[in-house]
Amino acid sequence: MGTFHTIDYIIFIVYAALILSVGLWVSRGKKGQKKSAEDYFLASKSLPFWAIGASLIAANISAEQFIGMSGSGFAIGLAIASYEWMAAITLIIVAKFFLPVFIKQELFTIPQFIEKRYNTNLKTILAIFWVTLFIFVNLTSVLFLGAKALDTILGTGDGSMIMHFIIGLALFAAAYSIWGGLSAVAWTDVIQVVLLVIGGLITTLIALNHVTPDGGILAGASHMYDVAGDKFNMIISRDDPQFMNLPGIGVLIGGLWVANLYYWGFNQYIIQRALAAKSLQEAQKGLAFAAFLKLLLPVFVVVPGIIAYVMYMQPEGTVIIDGIQSDFTRPDGSINYDISYPWLIKSFIPMGIKGLVVAALTAAIVSSLASMLNSTATIFTMDIYKPYISKKTDGSDLVPVGRITVMTALIIAVLLAPALDSMPQMFQYIQEYTGVVSPGILAVFLMGLFYKKANSTAAIVGVLTSIPVALMLKWLPVEMPFLDQMLYTCLITIATIVMVSLVTAKEDENPKSIPLPKETFFTSKSFNISAYAVMIILVALYSVFW
Repeated sequence: MGTFHTIDYIIFIVYAALILSVGLWVSRGKKGQKKSAEDYFLASKSLPFWAIGASLIAANISAEQFIGMSGSGFAIGLAIASYEWMAAITLIIVAKFFLPVFIKQELFTIPQFIEKRYNTNLKTILAIFWVTLFIFVNLTSVLFLGAKALDTILGTGDGSMIMHFIIGLALFAAAYSIWGGLSAVAWTDVIQVVLLVIGGLITTLIALNHVTPDGGILAGASHMYDVAGDKFNMIISRDDPQFMNLPGIGVLIGGLWVANLYYWGFNQYIIQRALAAKSLQEAQKGLAFAAFLKLLLPVFVVVPGIIAYVMYMQPEGTVIIDGIQSDFTRPDGSINYDISYPWLIKSFIPMGIKGLVVAALTAAIVSSLASMLNSTATIFTMDIYKPYISKKTDGSDLVPVGRITVMTALIIAVLLAPALDSMPQMFQYIQEYTGVVSPGILAVFLMGLFYKKANSTAAIVGVLTSIPVALMLKWLPVEMPFLDQMLYTCLITIATIVMVSLVTAKEDENPKSIPLPKETFFTSKSFNISAYAVMIILVALYSVFW
């Protein structure tokens, strides 16, 4: 079953044609009218809640999850699912406490909030940082992991086709996102998320059916739980080698909150969908919908990694697969965790269905690439080009510059992506190195939202000192889990901002502070019911898998 058949190619080509057709159809615009900046970067502020929720998940779920998180499922187990399940409650918090402020401020970009609350210099520093991060970390890692997966499934698996797949994915994402902007990205995401959920579930169920010699999905799940019960513990003990990646109870009450609040609350390529909503209520419902989808995701981004682990270890009662040890072993003798998901597809998914599953994986990769490209273009155009370079007052040059930015970012990422070949657990690598800068930025935003005395001087001092603090904690002689480092960095930055504000502030409330009357945080009955449902499901999940 390791090859792609004619029917698989046909299914994949139909998928590609559908996505391109929808993307270009949505992009067509009104006859004789040029796209405005709001049309291109915020989809004319027309998105309904279901498109927002679907697009959020499609932007979020990529090779980083399917490949990287499945790899961490092999190495760590279900505990890595905290990134998904804790994200569900984070989305509810963002919808209730952050979104009302952002939408009332009529933002195009997250850096614009910094300009309105602090000053232009800090906004520009952060805009440059985000453009750099999106190109050199996010785009490159998604391109490389996606190409690696496709090489394992469709190629020889030796890496010889990776560059070809990198270029192919880049061209596919560019084909509709360059012309259509956010509306093309968001509406194609609705199709992509349906496909990736169906494809993810199919892969998990078929793989479970192959765990034992006699087959059976329930039998496979039961056997897996019996022989690898330690892989189903959400809270890792201190003596576990993986404690440094997920430090026990500290995950629930510590640094994961920093990672999640930063990612879901202040990340342009995520929050941009909510800023493009028809209304605040529609945006909040969209985030609640995304929260429910997040609860489901570990079934098809973590469980496959545990299945691959059980098959690799071959405990008694597990199906014996020839060559599995060599498939997962790198030339240096270490285990190649990140091929878990593509290996399952290549080994077990039958003809016909394989085309659908590979289309689902490609959908996850391409939708994230398109989202990152659109957000990179939005920040560069609105926060760097428009205030410092643009000569036109009518804004007619903004959309063309956005399109040029997409192409430039993509070319750089394509050239750099192959250099990531030596990373052992890509998902953890991305989290760890983003975690050097995200705690300081989160602190600046939280203080800007909820501490009225915070001023520009304090914010700049805070964000500039946060990186040395993070690096100092990273290089301490006593090893510390990186999630704990993130928590301490964020708390130290908050303390720095408070102290500098107290010393430098001339008044009790900064004139740029944001008024937050009680009605700001009023939410609809349907949103409140959704929020309680998410919390109840989370409590149940952690109770079962503690």
